[in-house]
Amino acid sequence: MSLNVQKSYREDGSGVGTLYLVATPIGNLEDMTFRAIRTLKEVSMIAAEDTRQTRKLLTHFEVATRLVSYHEHNKQASGPELVRLLLEGQSIALVSDAGLPAISDPGYDLVRMAVEQNVPVVPIPGANAALSALIASGLPTERFAFVGFLPREKKDQTKVLEGLQHVQDTLLFYESPHRVEKTLTRMAEVWGAERRVCLARELTKRYEEFLRGTIAECLAHLEQYPPQGEYCVIAEGASEKAAREAADGWWEAMTLGEHVEHYEQSGSDRKDALKLVASDRGLSKRDVYNALLER
Repeated sequence: MSLNVQKSYREDGSGVGTLYLVATPIGNLEDMTFRAIRTLKEVSMIAAEDTRQTRKLLTHFEVATRLVSYHEHNKQASGPELVRLLLEGQSIALVSDAGLPAISDPGYDLVRMAVEQNVPVVPIPGANAALSALIASGLPTERFAFVGFLPREKKDQTKVLEGLQHVQDTLLFYESPHRVEKTLTRMAEVWGAERRVCLARELTKRYEEFLRGTIAECLAHLEQYPPQGEYCVIAEGASEKAAREAADGWWEAMTLGEHVEHYEQSGSDRKDALKLVASDRGLSKRDVYNALLER
């Protein structure tokens, strides 16, 4: 890809439209900015992830701009068509159901296509669930990594969490109410139940709630008070010591049995401990299991 220099507010006479990435409220309509409303009124059309949801927002703010659909299932056809219209000089606002577009939604693909065609892409900032949860979590904010939604399959989910096990950055996840307990359980199995987390739900809404504690404490709370609403899970990063041990091959002086016992004492069950040992040593789980049987 060649160097791309964009001067967002300089007229270049190209006759090309602008793609505006417009943030929308994540719950509280008062979080809509004056600039966002003005932009939605001035563009040629608005591309929305869910047109029914967006139409409610537009009606509230008396925006009459044409609304079109752009989502995960039609992006292959809709994306190139939107870029064609941009190249013809029409300006388009892209919105998601809530928050910043292109975060955990197909907006990224449209942005990439626009950039490839030298179409200006201009962000209109506003509410974002992950960052709102982070700054109120009480966990470190100087370094963080956004993960978003974990894979649905247990095997894939565990693999991602294992890859994040020794990351020192605070980790930001999205999760649905019917999966949050399973996700926390998996985090406890891989990272240990004493890792600190913050569960933020119903952000900016009337029943906004922050649950701060260890994974074990949060799971115990959710057993008593079933999850409701969409969640942001903010997880403490690994300690400097743990990260250093991982980088230094801390387990090399251990026997296989001691290595497995280390993970079991950290909160993992036998099966997950075997997986983690296999991952550390670059072996298959069966090799570790068989080697332990032979001793």
